[in-house]
Amino acid sequence: MYPRPIPEEKPALRGLYAGFVGLILVLWLLPLVAVMLTAAKTADEIMAGKYWTWPEHFNLVENFQSVFQQTNMWGYFINSLIITLPSVLLVLVFSTLTGYVLARYNFRGNALLFSLFVGGNFLPAQIMMIPVRDLMVSVGLYDTYFALIIFHVAFQTGFATLFMRNFIAALPDELFQAARAEGASPWQTMRHVVIPLMRPALAALAILIFTFVWNDYFWAIVLTQSDVVKPVTAGLNNLRGEWTSAWNIVAAATLFVAVPPVLMFFLMQKHFIAGLTMGAVKG
Repeated sequence: MYPRPIPEEKPALRGLYAGFVGLILVLWLLPLVAVMLTAAKTADEIMAGKYWTWPEHFNLVENFQSVFQQTNMWGYFINSLIITLPSVLLVLVFSTLTGYVLARYNFRGNALLFSLFVGGNFLPAQIMMIPVRDLMVSVGLYDTYFALIIFHVAFQTGFATLFMRNFIAALPDELFQAARAEGASPWQTMRHVVIPLMRPALAALAILIFTFVWNDYFWAIVLTQSDVVKPVTAGLNNLRGEWTSAWNIVAAATLFVAVPPVLMFFLMQKHFIAGLTMGAVKG
């Protein structure tokens, strides 16, 4: 018996769906449109309250020049790179190792250990604020790059382990059986069999972790104090205080800060989509 064909959607329903999606898209993009318009205007237009009008004088280049010449945004940008890149690399290494062990080895406490990695993601950051800050102060790491790197690695590894464990568990058992038959050690199996197949997952995870760490604001203001180590998110907050009326400068700096994660996503979006799809196959 052949299955019944799925009835074609009604034109009215299809139109309603398209209209709803369009409305959500417009609402989602409104803040970005506002920032882009503001970044292209002069200070006089902003002071006149012309927030949603098209710029009378396209001043985007001059505003970007002011960001680089009159603010410390380059320093904040470098600080974010120093914090984000090692954090992403360490999270990928740790989550790959733990995900491989949790996915391929059955031992007492496996489920409990995996639950601890997963459960840590549900702890609100506000609850940990005081203990984490006091810990960093007591060990002498407060207001340093290491404070943010250590915390981001510890906090993001739980989610990354869940992601990598599911991805590795979805790989065919025949691959591992063939590797064992060839006399490969667990390390050789992971290096020559698992990691080459994990490139989409690693790319997707790298984009996610990079975005999480780069856009973090809460811990940037909790664990840092001086401009020497502040990342771009905390630096933008300082910029807002310094340039209270120059919202065109603040908006231009915001666009500059948003470039790295957006650029990284568009360069790796093929791997990102493939990695998310494959990583969600098996729990």
